Amino acid sequence: MTETVTTKNAPTLVTETSGAPKGRVWTGRILSTLAILFLLFDAAGKLAMPVFVVDAFARLGIPTHLGVGIGVLLTVCTVIYAIPQTAVLGAILVTGFLGGAVAIQMRAGSPVFETVFPVIFGVVVWAGIYLRDCGLRRVFPLRR
Repeated sequence: MTETVTTKNAPTLVTETSGAPKGRVWTGRILSTLAILFLLFDAAGKLAMPVFVVDAFARLGIPTHLGVGIGVLLTVCTVIYAIPQTAVLGAILVTGFLGGAVAIQMRAGSPVFETVFPVIFGVVVWAGIYLRDCGLRRVFPLRR
């Protein structure tokens, strides 16, 4: 999201991180990178279906033949999140995916941490974008 700002002297390019403290932008990039790596690791587990994933699927009541489809879906959502131009759409898709994870954990009667972890992780996904994208901060400003 860039825009051209014209001044008396010459037009200058304002990037999505212009005016933001570098620490905030780098914190957002780090959070986003960690989220992407975790999501890709999770997707790889669903595609490879190691024993611990098969056991988790059985405990949650998910047929194992759905593992590949879930893994592909998570990979696509994560790639969309990883591309800066489509990161907000990707975050929306990842949030939907994580909402499904919460519902499945609740239905299975999982412990509180396993049920709440997708919500916490969703906050990390959105915090990564929020810290590095001034356009998103303009739409959803935090007020003091």
